[in-house]
Amino acid sequence: MQLDPRGPRFAAVLTTVVLAVVLVTGWGWLALAQTIVFAITAADPRRGPYALIYRALIAPRLGPPTEREEAAPVRFAQLVGFAFLAVASIGYLSGVTTVGMVFAAFGLLAAFLNAAFGLCLGCEAYLAARRLTAGRA
Repeated sequence: MQLDPRGPRFAAVLTTVVLAVVLVTGWGWLALAQTIVFAITAADPRRGPYALIYRALIAPRLGPPTEREEAAPVRFAQLVGFAFLAVASIGYLSGVTTVGMVFAAFGLLAAFLNAAFGLCLGCEAYLAARRLTAGRA
C-alpha cells in the first residue's frame, strides 16, 4: 500500500493540536479519543479519521503527490503512538496525572517533529529495525 506522504504529516498537525490540548487541560477522555484514532490508523492508514479529513478537504486543493511512501512505517508509527497514548489515557483517567502528562508529552514531541520538520520518529524506528533484521539474515 502506498500513501501520499502529505496525509500523515497533516495527521501529525492535528495530533499535535489534540495533544497540546490534552496537556493543557488534562482531559483524559480526549487522550483516549486520540488513542482510538491511532488504533484505527494503525489498522489501515487510509481509513483513519485524519486521513479521511485530509482526502476530503485538503488533498483536492493540493493536486496529485509527486511521490508516495510505503504504508508499513506509518502503520508502525501509529502503533507506537497508540501505545504511548494508551498509557497516557490510563494515567489521566486513573488519576495518575503525572504518567498521563509524561506519555502525552512524548506523543506531542513525536507528532510535533513530524508536523514541523517531517521527521517521523516511529517511521525511523521501523526502518532501523528493518535494517537490523536484514543485516542478521
